[in-house]
Amino acid sequence: MSDLGPFRFAVSEAGLHKLAFIDRLAAKCDASVDLWRLQLEQAINQPWRQHNFPLHVVGTPFQKSVWLAVAAIPAGETRTYQEIAHLLGRPLAARAVGAANAANPIAVLIPCHRLVRTTGALAGYAYGLDRKQALLDKERKGRADGQG
Repeated sequence: MSDLGPFRFAVSEAGLHKLAFIDRLAAKCDASVDLWRLQLEQAINQPWRQHNFPLHVVGTPFQKSVWLAVAAIPAGETRTYQEIAHLLGRPLAARAVGAANAANPIAVLIPCHRLVRTTGALAGYAYGLDRKQALLDKERKGRADGQG
């Protein structure tokens, strides 16, 4: 279990397909995925660190462009949905950026928690604003402590 609670993940030879937090753990992981579980726990517990997991994400070209832009946001920093829309050359697409961000299949490793409202307020995180804030706090502390 990670610092932020139990999680599930899906992995194949192509890489990680999904990482999602759950409210309770329904079953134990198969021993064959223990290494993945331990590495994912570390990635969740230390979200400021770079990861080298092979990701296999499925989405539309627009969703993938949003996820790439979000992945480029430095740990502990935030950007607004509007800023990402502008970055992608679609200044009127802030809501579409939000929808793409909400469809992110791999929590933490594609750091959708780094997007905020134009006011800087936290908004919309499928796993709760408390987890979103905790991830940002962990990233900021890790960077401030010189750990990442």
